[in-house]
Amino acid sequence: MSQLTFFTYPSCTSCRKTKKWLTAHSIEFVERHLFKDTPSPREILKILSLTTSGLDELLATRSQTFKNLEQNLDELSLSEVVQIVIKDPKLLRRPILTNGEKIVIGYNPDAFKNMAK
Repeated sequence: MSQLTFFTYPSCTSCRKTKKWLTAHSIEFVERHLFKDTPSPREILKILSLTTSGLDELLATRSQTFKNLEQNLDELSLSEVVQIVIKDPKLLRRPILTNGEKIVIGYNPDAFKNMAK
């Protein structure tokens, strides 16, 4: 199994629950603070490639940050959207857990079990 990367934000309740679950199940992971160690454009594209519904799955569309966006993301190119996300990672749903082959977005213990196999 490849290394598990856990993109997190400490004040996020789902992130704290995920970290507690992973630790309780002795699953090793590399923790990356989403705002201090933002994913690179290449990493964002890789994460997107692992989703089943693309940007809809990855973006925090109910967040105030998303609602305050002045651009309509549907009118932008993928590279423009990636740049916006990198500039403001609060647009991403959290946590993001990936091993490079699978991805879990949000707190989902059943999916964590499948990824840890």
